[in-house]
Amino acid sequence: MAPEADEGTDTRAWREAYRRAPLREVPFETMSGVPLEPVYGGSPLPGRFPYTRGVHASMYRSRLWTMRMFAGFGGAADTNLRFRELLAAGGTGLSTAFDMPTLMGADSDDPRSRGEVGRAGVAVDTLADVEELYAGIDLGSVSTSMTVNGPAPVLFAMYIAAAERSGVARADLSGTIQNDILKEYQAQKEFIFPPRESVRLVTDMIAFTTAQMPRWNPVSISGYHIREAGSTAVQELAFTLANGFAYVEAEIAAGLEVDAFAPRLSFFFNCHNDFFEEICKLRAARRIWARWMRDRYGAADERSLLCRFHTQTAGVSLTAAQPEVNIARVAIQALAAVLGGTQSLHTDAFDEALALPTDRAARIALRTQQVIAHETGVTNVADPLGGSDYVEWLTDELERLAGEVFDHLLELGGGSILEGVYAGIEDGYFVGEIADAAYRFEREVNAGRRIIVGVNAFTEGNDEQVRDTLRIDPEVERCQLARLAAVRSARDGAAVERCLREVGACAADPARNIMPPLIDAVTALATEGEIVATLAAVLGTHVERIVV
Repeated sequence: MAPEADEGTDTRAWREAYRRAPLREVPFETMSGVPLEPVYGGSPLPGRFPYTRGVHASMYRSRLWTMRMFAGFGGAADTNLRFRELLAAGGTGLSTAFDMPTLMGADSDDPRSRGEVGRAGVAVDTLADVEELYAGIDLGSVSTSMTVNGPAPVLFAMYIAAAERSGVARADLSGTIQNDILKEYQAQKEFIFPPRESVRLVTDMIAFTTAQMPRWNPVSISGYHIREAGSTAVQELAFTLANGFAYVEAEIAAGLEVDAFAPRLSFFFNCHNDFFEEICKLRAARRIWARWMRDRYGAADERSLLCRFHTQTAGVSLTAAQPEVNIARVAIQALAAVLGGTQSLHTDAFDEALALPTDRAARIALRTQQVIAHETGVTNVADPLGGSDYVEWLTDELERLAGEVFDHLLELGGGSILEGVYAGIEDGYFVGEIADAAYRFEREVNAGRRIIVGVNAFTEGNDEQVRDTLRIDPEVERCQLARLAAVRSARDGAAVERCLREVGACAADPARNIMPPLIDAVTALATEGEIVATLAAVLGTHVERIVV
């Protein structure tokens, strides 16, 4: 952006923020040696309200996005080895996938867990598993993401206890726990407790981190799973931000000032195949969040206005047929995420439609990010597509369509987004909208109006088989059961019972925060299943209403 004789206040503020930003020591020029300005076009500028063009003045000139790779399979030792490999390969953050029993709050020896232990993620039953999961990794210097929702407070308590036992204070931990329970009722279905009681647990975690963990993001408001369930980009945008507004309203109702907690709310978006729509969706998300936080919720701290997000390429877009083609899909989706200004990125492995990723596939996925970061030149200029008539129009249109959803939820909730979201869960609004969108898409694919390479067109090569896929040995489950039995037999049973009683008493008292007794319980080696059962006895469980 060339200097101008008569700069406005906003431009001067941006230029000063850019001057203060430490820049990476790389040439900001084309391969031909043409020097590049940090941004092109006028207002709005990156790092300036409403942040359409990015949350930082210098964007990737100062710091690349965090390159996270989702990892988790088998037992804790297996995943710990994969974590170390990814960090050695240049990954800059950890992202933990848990197996289905763990996600549903069940211990590995629960009859419902049979055959699923360690299959779709790492099995975690007790603090001992979490300590082994992150063994040898400095949790004070590595940012960690944990994808868990229903039992999120329990896993979070284990992470805190494991860090403190390794010598890292909770205040020094940085990372994110997904903890977005509202989207579970709308899309992913890994809920345990009823919506209102679950939101109370979310607000407890936000309040706890606000007071004690300044570097931790206590909720990652997730559109990813909404999109994976079949929603459109507009629905993902609108439903995700609505859930974010709902958490803000819940926390304000619980007595916190908006600027005390909002700076550490974060988001998690999907990046699908429609290149420009995905870019514009991310641009619109920043703008909508900033305007609502300032104008509706009265946020005054600039950090409260920033929609910071992690992005993951679209797992649902991966095909089992000709899986190597997924490398191209993932590269294009990842490029869209970067052009949209993401702060963190996970790239799917090409073989994930067949099984959990192999080491080779995970490494290719990481290398895809590194090629975008270091070889394409897209990090030299903030929001390089900004100013395009098409990009600006589509950003505006997505914002307008999302506004129609917000209006509907406000009507459902009598002026409250939080109550509107509750009502939309109870009357099947979200589930019905997503189901209709998924049905329309599948009809278009089946009719050949929407081409999916290798699925309904260009199918030559579909007979080729991928032989190298990750297989989970049944021995993993046997070892995990033996490990859990050993922990149960060695712990102080009376101490566990005392801690569980305290968890139940705290759950019954909404004025108390659930996190301190949970940390005590996991430190005493209470299992995840025992703690969840204690909470369920007080809070109840949720049964989804059938929508026809």
